[in-house]
Amino acid sequence: MTGSKAFRAALAASVFVAAPQIARAAEDQSARIADLQRQVDELKAMVLALKAAQGATPATTAAAAPATAPAAPVAVQPVQLAAAPAPSAPPSVPAPEKKKAWYEKLQLRGYTQLRVNEIVSGPKSAPSGISRLRSVQDSGINDTGNFSIRRARLVVQGDISNRVSLYMQGDLSAAVNNQSGTEPRQHFFQMRDAYADVFLDKKKTLKLRLGQSKVPFGWENLQSSSNRIPLDRTDAINAPVPGERDLGAVLYYTPLRVQKIWDELSHDGQKLFGNYGAFALGVFNGQGTNRTERTGGLMTVAMATMPFRLDGLGLDGQVAEFGFTAMRNQVRPEVRSGGVSTLSYDDNHVSVHGMIYPRPFGIQSEWTWGKGPQWDAATSSIQAKRATGGYVMAMYRMPETPVGQVIPFARWQKYRGGWKGATNAPRLETDEYEVGVEWLPLKELEVTLGYANVHRNEADERRTGRAKGDLVRAQVQWNY
Repeated sequence: MTGSKAFRAALAASVFVAAPQIARAAEDQSARIADLQRQVDELKAMVLALKAAQGATPATTAAAAPATAPAAPVAVQPVQLAAAPAPSAPPSVPAPEKKKAWYEKLQLRGYTQLRVNEIVSGPKSAPSGISRLRSVQDSGINDTGNFSIRRARLVVQGDISNRVSLYMQGDLSAAVNNQSGTEPRQHFFQMRDAYADVFLDKKKTLKLRLGQSKVPFGWENLQSSSNRIPLDRTDAINAPVPGERDLGAVLYYTPLRVQKIWDELSHDGQKLFGNYGAFALGVFNGQGTNRTERTGGLMTVAMATMPFRLDGLGLDGQVAEFGFTAMRNQVRPEVRSGGVSTLSYDDNHVSVHGMIYPRPFGIQSEWTWGKGPQWDAATSSIQAKRATGGYVMAMYRMPETPVGQVIPFARWQKYRGGWKGATNAPRLETDEYEVGVEWLPLKELEVTLGYANVHRNEADERRTGRAKGDLVRAQVQWNY
C-alpha cells in the first residue's frame, strides 16, 4: 500500500514536471505548421502570377507540405492542401482600332502606252488640198512619226469616308497647240478626271458623281483605254463626245444582282466598261473636255445597260449585255477664223450597243444616229447635219496559254458625219477593217499588234478626197 502511494506520487510529480514541456512542444508544432502553410500560399501565388504573365491557364496543383519530423512526441497529421481552382481567363478586350485619316486611304496607280505606227501603203503626204492618210484617234499616224507616248496616266483614288470617294486622273502625254510659234509642245500634264462619288444609300447602289468625268454615252467610250482590246475607239461612237469627258453631275444606279454579274465577269478577267451603273442620268456643260462653257445651256445624257446570263440557252457561263444611250446638246465648235463660233448647233445623238462576252468567242457592236455640227462644202459654213455609223467586232479569248492570255480580234467600222473636236467641224467619211491580237504575258504588261486597211478623209475641211492605205501598228502598255 505504501508502495502504491509512492508510485502515484512519483507519476504525478513526473506529469507535473513534463506538462510545461509538452505544452511548449505543441506550441512549437503549431507554429511550424502555420509557417509551412504561409510558405505554400506564397509559392502558389508566385506560380499563378507566372502563368498569368505567360498567358497560360493555371493548372490545378496539389502542393504537399514538406515532411518535417516533429521535435516533440506529439503526433501531427500531415496537412493536405486543397487544389487551387483555375482562375477564369479575363475577357479579351480588343485594342481600339485607330481610325485612318482620309489621305491614308488613297491609292496611286496608272498606266503608260508606247506606240509605233507605220504607213505601209497609201499617201503619207499629199499636195495642198488633198487628204493624207490620217486618223482623228491617233496623231502619231503621219509621214514622220515613229515612237510616241499615246497615254501616260496617273490616278489618285480612294474613300474619304463610307459615303464619299474621290478620283483624279491626269495625262502626262497631252500636247498644247496654237501657241505663238507653230510647233506643238508635247507631254504636258493635263487633267482628265476630277470627281467625287457621293453614295446615297448604305448598299452603295445609288451614287451621285460630281466634277469632270466621262459622259455616259456609248459603251466603248466608257471603257478605259487601258482595258480596250483594239488600239483606238471608233470614229462614230467617239464623235458625239470626243475626249469622252465633260464637267457636270451624273446619277448612277446599279441593282445588286447586276453588280454581282459584273463582279463575276471581272473576277474571270473579262474587259468591262467600268462601274458606270446600269442606269445613268446626267447633265454637263456640253463643250467637251477641258473646254470653256459657251452656250449657257446644259447637255443632258441618259444611259441604260443590262447584262443577262445565257445559261438557259445552253450557253453555260456566257453573258450578254444590251443597252442604249442618248444625249441632247447645243455646241459651239472652234472656227478657222479664230476663237469659237458665235452660233450654237444642235448636237443630238442616240446609240445602241450589244455584246456577248468572250468565253471563249465573243462579239461586240454599237451603232449611233443623230445630228451634229458639220462643215458644208457647198455653203462653206458649219451646219447641223446628219451623223451615223458604228462598228462590229469579233474576238476569241484564250486566258490560259503557255505564254499568257491571248485575244485575237477583228473589227469593221463605218462613219459619216462631222467631227466637232476639230476646227470647223470637218466631215468624216470612214471605212476601216482591222485585225490584231492582244497578248498579256504578265498582268502588268500588255502587247497589241494590229493591221488596218483604211479608207478615210482627213479631218481638215481644206483637204478633199479620201485617202486609202494600210497601217501596221504596235503598242506596249505597262500597268502600275
